[in-house]
Amino acid sequence: MSAAPHPLTELVKARLREFLRQPGYVFWVFGFPLLLAVGLGIAFRERAPELPRIVVVAEADPAASRALFASKELVAERLPRAEAERALARTKVDLLVEPNPGGGVTLRFDPAQERSRLARALTEDVLERAAGRKNLVSVRERAVSEVGSRYVDFLLPGLIGLNLMGSSMWGIGSNLVLARKRRLLRRYAVTPMRHSHFLLAYFFSRSIFLALELTLLVGFGKVIFGTTIQGNPLDVFVLGAIGAASFAGISLIVGARLDNTEVANGWMNFVMLPMWILSGSFFSYERFPTWLKLPIRLLPLTAVNDALRAVYNDGASLLGVGFELAVLVTWGVVGFGIALKTFRWQ
Repeated sequence: MSAAPHPLTELVKARLREFLRQPGYVFWVFGFPLLLAVGLGIAFRERAPELPRIVVVAEADPAASRALFASKELVAERLPRAEAERALARTKVDLLVEPNPGGGVTLRFDPAQERSRLARALTEDVLERAAGRKNLVSVRERAVSEVGSRYVDFLLPGLIGLNLMGSSMWGIGSNLVLARKRRLLRRYAVTPMRHSHFLLAYFFSRSIFLALELTLLVGFGKVIFGTTIQGNPLDVFVLGAIGAASFAGISLIVGARLDNTEVANGWMNFVMLPMWILSGSFFSYERFPTWLKLPIRLLPLTAVNDALRAVYNDGASLLGVGFELAVLVTWGVVGFGIALKTFRWQ
């Protein structure tokens, strides 16, 4: 007589079938990350940076700004004063140049804008050289575009982290709330099932699809953008599994008691939106104030991004990302523990 199947095994199978029967979930887990990678890859593809755009007040003497229009380092245009000021205010241009009647120029720009500061420096350099300045220091330039130092190499681990967070949060928390709203969980309540088995089934079913997600994104980055894992590829999958478990723990807290999908969506966005902004998926969080950096590093998405980039671009091992692993494990264990204590069937 064959042994009865373990309830956890049957629950994992049920989660997998439930996932595959909903094309929307399949798209958001597998299709959306690829579309996002393609869109951002096109936007930030390897190309020469755009030249700073400047505008010269048309009412001024054209001879005073002739060198700016001849320069290959700037894109200059001449506009009436009112239009020039409006273009600067709308950030359509980076700098406004107004030649003074008695000589010299007035440069108007927003110092908070990096491109404006660059435009100011280049404009001043062009005008100084046109006036006869000679450079006293010989400078040689060398362009760097090595694999691992490009923006796309920074971006891809961030996209993987975002996908781990999004698919775990929406695929688990939202699914749990929807099942409760449809009163499907009431049927489970009358079975001799442990809460831990039910919640762990979400963990394990999520892990099965995780391998496919990571393989898809890593392979896509390799083929399309030429990204290369400098460290051990197995470490990337280990970090992905731990990161997915961490986000799953958080999503289980959201889905442990709620039965209203609108409220659940609000909580999901409340949890994820700060990490979208702060965790350095698209740009480095080093831009934020110093006092905010430690709290940012304690966010699970930051920990995933930093750990993946360390393995991807720096060749680090799991021992080299011990802090990030501790953050992820803590979020996962604490989240699962809270969910287990607060979970209700209906």
